[in-house]
Amino acid sequence: MLDLQAPTEADTLDALLADIRARRAEFTQLRHVPRDVIERLKRHGVYRAATPLCFGGSGIGPVAFLELVERISQADGSVGWVASFGSASVYLAALPKATQAKMYAASPDLVFAGGLFPIQPATQVEGGWMVNGTWKFASGCKGADLLGVGIGTGAPGQPGGKPRTAVLDPGKVEIVDNWDVMGLCGTGSHDLKVTSQFVDDDWTFIRGGEPTIDEPLYRYPSIAYAAQVLAVVNLGIARAAIDEIGQMAGGRVAITGAPKLADRSYVRIEVAKSEARLRAARGFFYDITGEVWESILAGNPVTPEQVALLRLAAVDAARAGDWVVQQMYGLAGTTAIYNSHPLQRYLRDAAVVRQHAFLGEGIYDGAGAVALGVAPMPGFL
Repeated sequence: MLDLQAPTEADTLDALLADIRARRAEFTQLRHVPRDVIERLKRHGVYRAATPLCFGGSGIGPVAFLELVERISQADGSVGWVASFGSASVYLAALPKATQAKMYAASPDLVFAGGLFPIQPATQVEGGWMVNGTWKFASGCKGADLLGVGIGTGAPGQPGGKPRTAVLDPGKVEIVDNWDVMGLCGTGSHDLKVTSQFVDDDWTFIRGGEPTIDEPLYRYPSIAYAAQVLAVVNLGIARAAIDEIGQMAGGRVAITGAPKLADRSYVRIEVAKSEARLRAARGFFYDITGEVWESILAGNPVTPEQVALLRLAAVDAARAGDWVVQQMYGLAGTTAIYNSHPLQRYLRDAAVVRQHAFLGEGIYDGAGAVALGVAPMPGFL
């Protein structure tokens, strides 16, 4: 089995994060994270985190992976978002084991990206599917080793099921370069277009379907995990925003003659409130993650209540991070209105994270329904 060279002493994670910070404007201009950064993320284990142990995966649990994505996101939200798809192999575990063996034959460091929606109908033919259509929001597609697209529900003629995903070689997919957005510009979440491509049944899977690999990570709720790896980006961005105000606070007196930020009581109060809000959301987020993971390791089945709390913690983290960034932006005053200011980037990126469908207002309804013993919306659990 081929493998990537391990990081050198000079290429520590701290060195990589420093380089990411220095290149943030480049990622925005390119509108994707370039392959050299993806390769370095691979060397630091980001893309083998969810690879099955039997195929060379690292075996780290959800808490450790989420902490890694949070730390990367503190350096840059777009790179953190793209790194978060190192968790995507939890979906791919629903592929036949023989297919996964082929997929990981070259390396366990596999980058998977996909555009699941809008679900496009595919024609079922002998041995597989004829796939046509265009899909949106394929984050990280320009650096991916494999691409996936949504082709309908798992059981033909039975609406409301979990979506089926077809996995294709990037050479068979056209990337429609149209990612022009206010925040997370570097994620490269372009459209994918497929024209009359045959996909063998063995290269399709049900997203959130039963895994064919029996390892603890694949018993962790995959849809909840998908929300968590995105939400944690805002925890990292919010920490970066608080740190930015901390660096500004002891600086020069304002051009109006107002005191330094650190000498203003309202600034101190708002920083303290934001610190408390961020730590509270982060504590809930990691506490429930660790609790569910330990329960899985003990051999217990995951309960609907646990899934609901994981999803609730994710939406709370995304919204808390966004709120904290808004507070820090407000404290910075006119200094932060310039596009070159870091808080401009944090403000836009955090707002886009919060807008994701997995982190919307309806998640509160689903979590509340489970808490009150009534059926949540379809797809919530």
